[in-house]
Amino acid sequence: MPKDSSIKSVLIIGSGPIVIGQACEFDYAGSQAARSLREEGIEVILINSNPATIMTDPMNADHVYLKPLEKASIIHILENHKIDAVLPTMGGQTALNLAIDCDAAGIWEKYGVRIIGVDIAAIETTEDREKFRLKMIEIGVGVCKGRTARSFLEGKEIAQETGFPLVIRPSFTLGGTGGGFVHEAKDFDAALNKGLHASPTHEVLVEQSIMGWKEYELELLRDNLGNVIIICSIENFDPMGIHTGDSITVAPAMTLPDTIYQRMRDMAIKMMNAIGQFSGGCNVQFSLNPETDEIIAIEVNPRVSRSSALASKATGYPIAKIAAKMAIGYNLDELTNAITGTTSAYFEPALDYVIVKVPRWNFDKFKGADRTLGLQMKSVGETMGIGRNFQEALQKACQSLEIKRNGMGADGKELRDQDAIMHSLANPSWNRLFHIYDAFKLGISFKTIQQATKIDKWFLNQIEDLVRVEREVEKYTLSNIPKELLEEAKHKGFADRQIAHTLRCLESEVYDKRNAMGIKRIYKCVDTCAAEFEAKTPYYYSTFGQVGTDVLDNESQVTKKKKVVVLGSGPNRIGQGIEFDYSCVHGVLAAKEAGYETIMINSNPETVSTDFDIADKLYFEPVFWEHVYDIIQHEKPEGVIVQLGGQTALKLAEKLSKYGIKILGTSYEALDLAEDRGAFSSLLKDLGIPYPKFGVCEDADNAVALGRQLGYPLLVRPSYVLGGQSMKIVINEQELEQHVVDILRDIPGNKILLDHFLENAIEAEADAICDGEDVYIIGMMEHIEPAGIHSGDSHSVLPPFDLSEHVMKQIEDHTRKIAVALKTKGLLNIQFAVKDEVVYIIEANPRASRTVPFICKAYQEPYVNYATKVMLGDKKVKDFNFKPVKKGFAIKIPVFSFSKFPNVNMELGPEMKSTGEAIYFIDDLKDDFFRKVYGERNLYLSR
Repeated sequence: MPKDSSIKSVLIIGSGPIVIGQACEFDYAGSQAARSLREEGIEVILINSNPATIMTDPMNADHVYLKPLEKASIIHILENHKIDAVLPTMGGQTALNLAIDCDAAGIWEKYGVRIIGVDIAAIETTEDREKFRLKMIEIGVGVCKGRTARSFLEGKEIAQETGFPLVIRPSFTLGGTGGGFVHEAKDFDAALNKGLHASPTHEVLVEQSIMGWKEYELELLRDNLGNVIIICSIENFDPMGIHTGDSITVAPAMTLPDTIYQRMRDMAIKMMNAIGQFSGGCNVQFSLNPETDEIIAIEVNPRVSRSSALASKATGYPIAKIAAKMAIGYNLDELTNAITGTTSAYFEPALDYVIVKVPRWNFDKFKGADRTLGLQMKSVGETMGIGRNFQEALQKACQSLEIKRNGMGADGKELRDQDAIMHSLANPSWNRLFHIYDAFKLGISFKTIQQATKIDKWFLNQIEDLVRVEREVEKYTLSNIPKELLEEAKHKGFADRQIAHTLRCLESEVYDKRNAMGIKRIYKCVDTCAAEFEAKTPYYYSTFGQVGTDVLDNESQVTKKKKVVVLGSGPNRIGQGIEFDYSCVHGVLAAKEAGYETIMINSNPETVSTDFDIADKLYFEPVFWEHVYDIIQHEKPEGVIVQLGGQTALKLAEKLSKYGIKILGTSYEALDLAEDRGAFSSLLKDLGIPYPKFGVCEDADNAVALGRQLGYPLLVRPSYVLGGQSMKIVINEQELEQHVVDILRDIPGNKILLDHFLENAIEAEADAICDGEDVYIIGMMEHIEPAGIHSGDSHSVLPPFDLSEHVMKQIEDHTRKIAVALKTKGLLNIQFAVKDEVVYIIEANPRASRTVPFICKAYQEPYVNYATKVMLGDKKVKDFNFKPVKKGFAIKIPVFSFSKFPNVNMELGPEMKSTGEAIYFIDDLKDDFFRKVYGERNLYLSR
């Protein structure tokens, strides 16, 4: 069936602010779907309250509404536009729940809007745990023993029938909210109560526990004719008992015999057909008993999910794009495969490589949080590694995490305490993966490790083999290591840095040695079809050229065009989220406009920057020195842009500079001067700009002496960190000494700045573009909360709501002076404290900041585009005709995920805790929302 010509306009609902359980994978899905529909000449209207998203850019939709995701906003849009259909499957659980609410209230019917891509009955069947259970029994698919409780009493009765251990799964929630395992009767009442409250319908499924079984997912697409394809199989490295978002996952499935895969495939198709006849994407989760091969259905998500983004990046198959086209009537055989450009979209991708996803956690931001992993998702981001084998992909994913590890082991950071290792194996947390390696290295038996973790033996064998390779390498020195062994270590993903640690030499010496031996990286293409057809899209991963007698071709052909590399921001974490990916995407698009071939390097599968049609070339690689350097050696770009990818990219500036690689825009020296708190304060002194009294210390004794001179309270700040990491306000010597010791343990050799803390000051910030001479301030914001709460956790108001003309003039003057003194070429963010009408400088960051997307959306101007052209030397500030749309005020609202950590108090201070943000527009200061927030401005300030 060709396109449904009656659909001329579609409303896409976004997923709102980023919270744990729902991250930027839905920005990736939403923006891809919007582009896909616009290609068909369909008018796209989009609603999302998150200003840091690409999907809310004017280039993606005809009309963008940055409004709260609630019924009133939907009605407002429907009053103003003739909308034929709504697509609610691209915005996670938030969009589905809003579509259900609007349906129940009769809104879609009243305005004549069709729901496409899913049907309400299917959502009801999959989200209502009891309906799902009964439907599976009806079609002969196995489910866990148990049923749904709608009251506390009913829950108790079911528990008695089922027996312990059991599991509680609330209906209509995302990221496993409110769910969990109950091992003993004494813990059941509290867990049941929590689950009933977490479900918006106050219903929970109480069922038998299948902890320790194997877990798999299949990603499906179905069209209007009922054609179904499986995009890929995903296997969880961790067994049942850990939320799939917190599990290490592998594609394709590694330990699944073909006969069982075929059974699972048939069951998945049967399940999708049973829940409804919609066309679109679907994610099905299964559990497999490793002893008996019994398969049980866990759940179905009839929408684009977190795993869909992973499956898209893993296979190169653009699930959201194809699902959007099928929602408007196309069938699979009528669409082409976007990667090959010649073959049909009606095919199942074949992979000749392995991908491994490893989650990224931020437990250090939630003091007192339960760090054990379970049914409720706790990770804030993820990385993906691509390799020719599982070991290479796993090591690359670990190298991408930015947790001060260089891969699996071989870095001297292993745990050697047997009791601590055994506890970690049996009680999984963020570091269990590394402790499995440590357990093998310590000599704990394979059987003991397998019994404690219930991880499949095949995966454990792979890790044990990495320990063997490390031990083998250790026997040699750089001068006598055999070529075959060095080659084996590289094939299995060991970084030069890991090998250097093991051989007791320098990373650069290993690099030189392997290149001299001819052990060089080559680049292979992600082409959806295991290289059977030529790929048109340049999406690459690295591996090594020779495996035994097989010599692999280098598939990344270097052109003669002038090129620029943009370094991405790696995995999401608190302090560095989607805002930086937003800047990277716009940097790439601006460089394209300026006539450059653009090269993106990033390892985050959730993002728009790693979509294969954003940059001219995508290298899905760790933003890790060795990988970045090899790509630069291969491509020979004009230079590298480091100021868009947050701290991830900035951290590589020093090494790039040392190796003579040109940094486009602000120089490494200027970036370093701003990061080095002491040197920067000296610059302010020379410029005659006020700053709080400060001193720099490098040990606890110095700190105490300095504290006495400066006077308490003090703000303690390490250099070279993002998101206020390890910043704290201290009020006495004991606290000061303890905190300085903690910082130096985590970041040895760091220069720590002590500032006299300005109590009861107002905090403000400004973002600007500078070309080295001229400065344009793109936005000036005032925080509603007092100084002392991290800017990312404050409500920011654009423009300021009660700063005097005198204060605003000082902010402008200081910004101009600092921008020029730092020889800024590109973006700059400065934070200020205002006390008694004097403006003090807190810090300056000559890079894209977290507030840039917010200002772009509020003022409707593409500032990252302009700044990138300035960095490239393509344009000067004077060349732009700035025309900001200024009407009322825009408020940036911080959004937190404390609900995932029930025993953690919501206390805010100089270290950032929020996971996302929303934007809210007001006409004037009489607005109820503004008055409420302003009235609560001191509520959460702690230290």
